[in-house]
Amino acid sequence: MAYQKLGRDASARKALFRDLVTDLFIQERIQTTEAKAKEVRSIAEKLITLAKRGDLHARRQVASFVRREPVNDDQDAIQKLFAELAPRYSERAGGYTRILKLGPRRGDAAPMVYLELVDRA
Repeated sequence: MAYQKLGRDASARKALFRDLVTDLFIQERIQTTEAKAKEVRSIAEKLITLAKRGDLHARRQVASFVRREPVNDDQDAIQKLFAELAPRYSERAGGYTRILKLGPRRGDAAPMVYLELVDRA
């Protein structure tokens, strides 16, 4: 299998990934553990590639995974992905995210990282 289970069953793992990807698109930078970041990174990159296509089918595929959380008064996470993030990466062939290591978390010493969207090409 090409993924980590992260100590969760399938539905909890999918919900975790949906929340993390949605927060990444809204805030453009999230702090999480290294294992979670490595899994979320591949999902986010695939969704950004879908958004670059920009057609109705791609929008529906993204909407089936990303939650409809508001970014501001007139925009939600899916609209931000298609209106702001996809055009930002239109010239880029991949590698939309980066992982920056922070150090161990106080308490259980889990390796913490920032997962962020890279700047313009």
